[in-house]
Amino acid sequence: MARQAQLLLVEDDRSLAELITFHFEREGYRVTRTGDGEEALILADEVSPDLMILDWMIEGISGIEVCRRLRRRQTTANLPILMLTARGEEDDRVRGLETGADDYITKPFSPKELVARAAAVLRRVRPALAAQTLDYAGLEMDLVAHRVRRDGKTISLGPTEYRLLRHFLENPGRVFSRQQLLETVWPHSEDIELRTVDVHIRRLRMAIGEPDLVRTVRSAGYALDAEAIA
Repeated sequence: MARQAQLLLVEDDRSLAELITFHFEREGYRVTRTGDGEEALILADEVSPDLMILDWMIEGISGIEVCRRLRRRQTTANLPILMLTARGEEDDRVRGLETGADDYITKPFSPKELVARAAAVLRRVRPALAAQTLDYAGLEMDLVAHRVRRDGKTISLGPTEYRLLRHFLENPGRVFSRQQLLETVWPHSEDIELRTVDVHIRRLRMAIGEPDLVRTVRSAGYALDAEAIA
């Protein structure tokens, strides 16, 4: 993977959650986990996961309701979700997929198969995680050489602007709050004010020469969005 993918695991069976965590961490994922539906909704915003593995039967609200609510939110509408459940009937599988799950696996299962299915979902939904170059709206980032070009011309970026642009390129169109960007892009975010994000957004806009490409979403945050300049 081009970087460690962030997994949010929602599973209330502690022993199973530990087993799943072990296998995903061994493959290089960063794992945050909870067994509570309400907390899962909060963590989906706080940790900005690349993928969620969501059990159908969990504490609090059900996994199917968690999935439904995430799909209604602007910030998590495109979050890849793999449903994990003991329900194997066709009607249940269809219901899960219709609610918005990207894939579905029933218990019992092989941890290796779960990792493989999760990786397949990521490759399909977030191909940037497996790439060595990122391309969007004329922007090209070489992750090996650490170079950025726009329409073939090299762009000079500071380290923070580079990390910020990379995060946007890995999640084009997705809206991130200032707090989410702070926690993801800045290594020691606890010592940095939220308005610092705005400063670096302005610098990034100036560097890429297309200010509207980084769209401001009122009361929500920022997104890399080519439709804003269409």
